[in-house]
Amino acid sequence: MKLFVGNLPKEYTEDDLLQLLTEFGSPKNPKIIKDRETGQSRGFGFVELESKEEGAAAIENLNGKEIGGRALTVSEAREQSGGGRGGPPRRGGGGFRH
Repeated sequence: MKLFVGNLPKEYTEDDLLQLLTEFGSPKNPKIIKDRETGQSRGFGFVELESKEEGAAAIENLNGKEIGGRALTVSEAREQSGGGRGGPPRRGGGGFRH
């Protein structure tokens, strides 16, 4: 089960994310999302747990838990939709003009 973990302290690393979830199972593939321009954490990330039971336990115990003065948001990650940046997929355009 892939989890979304939001409202993380900006200084949190992928290792910190793994450590946070080890009591619920064997987390793997942590990913802290970073700003493209600054390289700074955007305050959220993703991590995988082996089973739905482990994921459910992590959500139940960590959602709303305060870390670094911030209440975490923990939920099952949703699949990304096509198009990126919230809009519909872009179509080719332009073409030859006279």
